[in-house]
Amino acid sequence: MSSVPEIPLVPRTAGRGDASLAAALTARLGPGRVSIRPEDREAHSRDLWPKSLLWLRQDRAPPPPDLVCTPRSTAEVAETIRFAAEHGLAVVPWGAGSGVCGGALHLQGGIALDLRCLSRVRSIDREALTVEVEAGALGWPLEQRLEVQGLTLGHFPSSIGLSTPGGWVAARGAGQSSSRYGKIEDLLLGLEVVLGTGEILRLDRPAAGSDLLELFLGSEGTLGAITAVRLRLFPMPEVQLPRGFRFPSLGRALEAMGEIFRCGLRPSVARLYDPLDTWMALGPGSGGGDAALPPPTRDDLRTAPERNELIRPTLEQRLRRGARRGALQGVLRLARPLNFAAGLLRSCMLVLVHEGPGAETRGEAARTRAICTAHGGVDLGVGPGLRWLRERWAVSWRLPRIFDAGGWVDTCEVATSWSKVESLYRAIRAAVAPHAFVMAHFSHAWPDGCSIYFTFSGAAPTPEEGIAAYDAAWKAALDAAEEAGATITHHHGVGVLKEQWLERELGEGGVHLLRAVKRACDPKGIMNPGKLLP
Repeated sequence: MSSVPEIPLVPRTAGRGDASLAAALTARLGPGRVSIRPEDREAHSRDLWPKSLLWLRQDRAPPPPDLVCTPRSTAEVAETIRFAAEHGLAVVPWGAGSGVCGGALHLQGGIALDLRCLSRVRSIDREALTVEVEAGALGWPLEQRLEVQGLTLGHFPSSIGLSTPGGWVAARGAGQSSSRYGKIEDLLLGLEVVLGTGEILRLDRPAAGSDLLELFLGSEGTLGAITAVRLRLFPMPEVQLPRGFRFPSLGRALEAMGEIFRCGLRPSVARLYDPLDTWMALGPGSGGGDAALPPPTRDDLRTAPERNELIRPTLEQRLRRGARRGALQGVLRLARPLNFAAGLLRSCMLVLVHEGPGAETRGEAARTRAICTAHGGVDLGVGPGLRWLRERWAVSWRLPRIFDAGGWVDTCEVATSWSKVESLYRAIRAAVAPHAFVMAHFSHAWPDGCSIYFTFSGAAPTPEEGIAAYDAAWKAALDAAEEAGATITHHHGVGVLKEQWLERELGEGGVHLLRAVKRACDPKGIMNPGKLLP
C-alpha cells in the first residue's frame, strides 16, 4: 500500500545560495530581482503543509532553493525559465506559499520563482462581468476592490488572505461559496502561462476544439508558471439569508442536502456538520472571541508556532503554556476512546446561506426550508448561519495554537457521489480513529455529490511521535478513500503528500497521458520536478 513520502530534511540554516548563478541571472533581469539571502531561501523552502510545523520543532526544513527570483513581468518570468532550462535548474512557482500539501517544496534545489510582484489588476469588464488579474495578487484585496464596484468573484477560500489567483488555478481550488458560484474551474475564462520552454502561451474561453485550459487546472506548476488569469464575476447579492437546521441523524441530513441540490436549488453555503462537530458548534463556548478576526495572512499562520521562541515569556506565561500543553496532549492521547464516545452522538446541524436577487432568493430559501422539514430537520432560525458568517475565518487562526500546545492537526478533503458519501465518511472515520481524533463536515455540494472535509488531530509530545501519528492517520485516510472509489482531493491539490495515491486514481492510461503532456510543455523536466507523477 502507499505511504506518506519521506522528504529529505536539512538544518534550517544549511547551505549557501549559488552566487555565480545569481549574478548570471541578475545580468539578464537587472538588479533587485534575485536573492541568495539565507532568510529568503529558507522562507521559500516550505509552504504551509502542517507537517512542516513539526519539522520546525526539530529545527529542520526541506532543502532550500539555490536562489529566489522575483520577476516583475511576464517577460521576466519567461527569461527566468529560459535561464533555468539552459542551466538545468529546477523552477518552483511561488504565489503566497499557502499550499497545505507540500506542493511548493524544493526537492532538487534550483529557483524559487516568487510571483508576488505580478499583482496588477489588468482589467475589469463590467459588461462582460470579467476580471483579468496577474497571478500573484492576494485574494482578499482583490475581492475588496471588486466589492467597491458592486461585483464579487464569489470565491472565498479559507486562505483568501494568503492565496493568489495563480495558486487557485494551479491547485484547482474551491471557495466557501462554491455551491452557488462554482469552483475555480467554473470561474476560469482564460490564462497566461509560461511553459517550461520559456514560451508564453495565452488560452481563452470560448475556444474551438479541446479546452486546453483544463491542462493547467490542478497542474501545480509542473507544466509552466501561470502569470495571469481571466475570471468570471457576479453582481454583489442583494440579500443574504442564513439559517440552520438540526437533524436527528447524519443519514436524514444527507438525504435533505442531496435533494436540495438535485432540485436545482443553489445555496451559496451548505455545510453539514457531523455529530461531533455539531456538538462542538452548539455546545458551551461556541462563538468565541475570534469572531471579529479578518482572514489571516501568511505571516500570521507561519510564525505562530515559533513565537514562543522569539518572545521571552514570563514564568507565569510558561507555566500556563505548560499546563495547556499537558492538558491537550492528555486529551489527544485518548483518540480511540474519544472517537468511540463521539460515535454515540446522533444529531447533526446543516448551515445554509442563500444569496442573490431578493425575491428569487427568498423563494429558494422557502423551498429549502420545506425540504429540510420534510426530512426531519428542525428549524434553528438564523442564529447558526449568522454565527458561521461571523466566524468563517476563525478556524485558520485556531489551528496553529494546537501545534503551539504540543499537538498536531490537519484537514483532508475527499469527494464522492451522494450514493457513496455516508459510507465514505464512515470508512475514513473508522480508519483514522486509532491514530487521531477525527471530525468532519460536508460541503462544496453539487447535484451529483459533495466533498467531505475531515479534521484530524493528535498528540505530539515529541516531533518524532507527532510525525509518526500524522503519517499513520493520512495513510489510513487515503487508503480508505481509494478503496471507496472517492477522489483523494477536492480543492487542496496533491503536492508531495498525496502524490503516491494519484497514480492509482488516474489509472495506467491517465498516467501515460499526464506524462506525455508534461514532456510536451516541459521537455527538460525543470518545472516543479518530483510533483504529479515524476
